[in-house]
Amino acid sequence: MDEFERERRMMVDGQIRTADVTNRRLQSALLSVPREIFLPRAKHAQAYADAEVEFAPGRWMMRPRDFAKLVHAADVQPSDLVLDLACGRGYSSAILSRMGETVVAMESDGEMVSKAEDALSKAGADNVAVIEGDLKTGSQSQGPFDVIFVNGAVEEVPRAWLDQLADGGRLAVVVRKGPIGKATIFIRSGLGVGERVVFDCTPHVLPGFEREAGFVF
Repeated sequence: MDEFERERRMMVDGQIRTADVTNRRLQSALLSVPREIFLPRAKHAQAYADAEVEFAPGRWMMRPRDFAKLVHAADVQPSDLVLDLACGRGYSSAILSRMGETVVAMESDGEMVSKAEDALSKAGADNVAVIEGDLKTGSQSQGPFDVIFVNGAVEEVPRAWLDQLADGGRLAVVVRKGPIGKATIFIRSGLGVGERVVFDCTPHVLPGFEREAGFVF
């Protein structure tokens, strides 16, 4: 067992299982996917820390506990089509690829798309398609989706994401309107969408997803 494998097991035992993440398929995915290969080489030593890790200016890999709890709450099934928004270098997509049937991973930056494709290939995640596009509009042509997962917080949820959920589909996202974010699951039922808050956390807000300032009189 190499050092990273040892740290990965410590992460699952010390940060994930203790946070009531009981899904065995998710635990197995977290144990099998090498988190470090989805970070710049200079950040490999931080891969399994109990903290967010900045992998590009203004972009952060979610804290392992928060990420795992949000995936757990999304209840990804083996037959699900998943949209992974703001996938970064692809770590979330690799985990989700072991949970669902097919993952569409989306990034707004072409260079990031290339890095994600390379890392996902190394991880053997051959059921992931990485695409470039506007994160706020999602990927209507690929949907509707059983699960939409968002890597980071937003201050407002774009309507386009909710519109791309299949009936019974779940949107897993952290809504952050103040110092504390609310990890929230939005669930489509027919023409309506319900929501439930599952836990508090404080991931960084994704660039461009800050609420627009209103007029002050």
